[in-house]
Amino acid sequence: MIKITDLNKSFGGRILFDNLSLNINAKERVGLVGRNGHGKTTLFKIILGEMDYDSGSINIPKNYKIGYLQQHIKFTKPTAVEEACLALPVGEKDETWKAEKILSGLGFSSSDMHKNPLEFSGGYKIRINLAKVLLSNANMLMLDEPNNYLDIVAIRWLSQFLRSWKGELILITHDRNFMDSCITHCACIHRTKARKVEGSTQKLYEQIDKEEEIYEKTRLNAEKKRKQTEIFISRFRAKARLAGMVQSRIKSLEKQDSMEGLTELEDLDFSFSSLPFNAAKMMGVHNLKFGYTKDNPLIQNLSFDVLKKERICVIGKNGKGKSTLLKLIADRLEPSDGSIKKHPDLKTAYFVQSDAADLNPLKTVFEEILSTDGKCLPQKARNIAGSMMFSGNDALKKIDILSGGEKSRVLLGKILVNPCHMLLLDEPTNHLDMESCEGLIDAINEFNGSVILVTHNEELLYNIAEKLIIFDRDKVSVFEGTYKDFLETRGWEDESGDIKNKNAKREKVFSKEELKKQRAHLIQEKSRILKPLEESIVKLEKEITAKEKELNENTQKLIQASMDQDVTFLVDGAKIDKQLKSELETLYLKLGDMSVEFENKNEHFRLKMMEID
Repeated sequence: MIKITDLNKSFGGRILFDNLSLNINAKERVGLVGRNGHGKTTLFKIILGEMDYDSGSINIPKNYKIGYLQQHIKFTKPTAVEEACLALPVGEKDETWKAEKILSGLGFSSSDMHKNPLEFSGGYKIRINLAKVLLSNANMLMLDEPNNYLDIVAIRWLSQFLRSWKGELILITHDRNFMDSCITHCACIHRTKARKVEGSTQKLYEQIDKEEEIYEKTRLNAEKKRKQTEIFISRFRAKARLAGMVQSRIKSLEKQDSMEGLTELEDLDFSFSSLPFNAAKMMGVHNLKFGYTKDNPLIQNLSFDVLKKERICVIGKNGKGKSTLLKLIADRLEPSDGSIKKHPDLKTAYFVQSDAADLNPLKTVFEEILSTDGKCLPQKARNIAGSMMFSGNDALKKIDILSGGEKSRVLLGKILVNPCHMLLLDEPTNHLDMESCEGLIDAINEFNGSVILVTHNEELLYNIAEKLIIFDRDKVSVFEGTYKDFLETRGWEDESGDIKNKNAKREKVFSKEELKKQRAHLIQEKSRILKPLEESIVKLEKEITAKEKELNENTQKLIQASMDQDVTFLVDGAKIDKQLKSELETLYLKLGDMSVEFENKNEHFRLKMMEID
């Protein structure tokens, strides 16, 4: 329903969009990915008319309503539910239950709904705005990192809501699991263009990788041909008998468009430094109790041990004590009762977003990292800055001009200066893009010490958690097992009814035997369709290898003929060369098309299998 054609946008001398085109069709739910700074939020602002563009066109149907999340807080009603009801369409203003249902899903209790909206924290005020967007009966929703303001339970509810959304959706999020759970298509702003596929983020990234691999092969082949042609022209330019052939080669060279090599894109690529630790247990928490007021303890009767190389994730609703627990472990708060006993040799590193306020705005990235420890050498600080994607002159940027995501990377860089035994990470992904989140997951998994991580990012939870500390059901408890184990055996209190109903409904529709038959049929169908395609691709790759070998042999013969001044073979060999190159180009195109077809069909069967499983 939205058609973007040949969009161009530059900031200063930097090209952000170069003839970018993207269509959002009816009922498509599109996840928009891309590195931070590549234009995701800018594209949102352009679509919403909040920012100008240099050239191109954006066609939006007349009377087409777009609902988007505003950061601006302006409330006029005395209660949260009345404020949310303002967004209901005309004729539905009295249907308060709709607003109550949305607010409940976003984490508001019954009593919360009747509080003045101005009494809530900044995050909950944004949730009221989000509720108004979801209630507004828009044709399209545009959500930019909505989960930055939500806890894990609300994120899971929003995922379910978006899956049932009947209109269009464009979603930006760094949480890959959340995005894949609710989109039908995935689009990427990549190298100033847009690329969209039906399916998941994984499918899109694989498609881009495959296309860039083919592009690079084609470019290298073209470069090789150009050099061979230049050698031929240089060698035979003065030969009168070959003047026509030389002239033909010159014209051919002039017509060839040069293919630029792809610039290497920076990724977050680092590792946390660990210290040797000989004991089995790093820390013991015993009957821990803490509250900011005596009458309202956030944490009580909490006991757990942290063993060597253990991965513990702290999860639950916002405001229940997750970050407080990390502050207690990091010695930034004192327990009201109980104890935290650390091994005397234990060294910890603590990351929390709020520490960004303590960064010196007048220092550069390099200087801020260097100042972490008086013993830190300049070259080490430079290397750390580079691993945080501040290479070259970017390391000399002042803290004052950095974005939230860049400041997060500086904070991560600072905890890399000194090796440690235990990482304490409080919501480290909030300002990172999807690629950087994957870099962080790799770094955590490779770390040789222990990790205690507060996160609402389910992608991290599925990849990291071995033990959970859970703030749920108005208490804190320890769960020995992975996040997947937790969802399957216990689950969230607010979801338990829905999950039971969902499972019961599935059992009613399909018996175990029927599901088994469906699975077997799908495997058979997949094999029937994909096997011939796979065989054709292998056959085509062999043809290309043979043809490249033939071309290379002919090229060597041409070079030898030019040295021997064998004019007859030069004429015949040139014809063979042209024919082989033409055949190779056709084969490359065929391979590209066939590979895309294979990936699309494979993804189709993967999604079908997920539905059955």
